[in-house]
Amino acid sequence: MEELHLNTGSKRERYAELIPQIAALVRDEPNAVANMANIAAALKESFTDISWVGFYLYDPGTDGLVLGPFQGKIACTRIGRGKGVCGAAFERNETIIVPDVEKFPGHIYCDGGTRSEIVVPLRSGGLPVGVLDVDSYRLAAFDATDAEALESLIAAVAGTIVRTE
Repeated sequence: MEELHLNTGSKRERYAELIPQIAALVRDEPNAVANMANIAAALKESFTDISWVGFYLYDPGTDGLVLGPFQGKIACTRIGRGKGVCGAAFERNETIIVPDVEKFPGHIYCDGGTRSEIVVPLRSGGLPVGVLDVDSYRLAAFDATDAEALESLIAAVAGTIVRTE
């Protein structure tokens, strides 16, 4: 059985402990779906402010994003390119932090209780191939510490969740 070992320190300290554990957890598993599922579970389990965490992956057939592995309430299955926070982060190929989702033009309410959100692009060859979406019921739950850590996490595990050639 896999277990995470985290202290109760600062957010930065928790991420510093968590990222290598997640990287080790997924390192030898060749199945991207299994790895994304465990990454989502590890994040949800490790941070009480997270209400939903999961992946949306690019679907070239629709030129939009389709739901991947996640932890939390039932989610929107498809998100159009450039739509909502996920679509915008994908289209811009950059991390977006939204302290108050009600103030983000075009925010998509998959869960009406969500108050803040951070979305980090997944890349292959520098191009976006999906996003990691993290939501909270608390306003301004995410900051530069989260952005830096989640970007580091995605970089550390990229080869286990997306094709990197």
